[in-house]
Amino acid sequence: MNSELINKAEEFENRKFKFVTTSDRILASREAKALILEINEVYKQTKDSKLMDLMKRLTAVKQRIEKRLKGKPLTA
Repeated sequence: MNSELINKAEEFENRKFKFVTTSDRILASREAKALILEINEVYKQTKDSKLMDLMKRLTAVKQRIEKRLKGKPLTA
């Protein structure tokens, strides 16, 4: 299960993120969150530093997606 989860997370991480619609971005953000939470459950049991690094990289991707979702702040 660990290797399958890691492969799935790495595939998500290496995917080209070209989102046409907001709903695509929302789905990608939710997928990233789900992957992070699944990896976290495994990490709690194994304490593998590779899993922590993977979670950090996925979190960075998720933050980029969410930044794009929120848009630019309005300036006066």
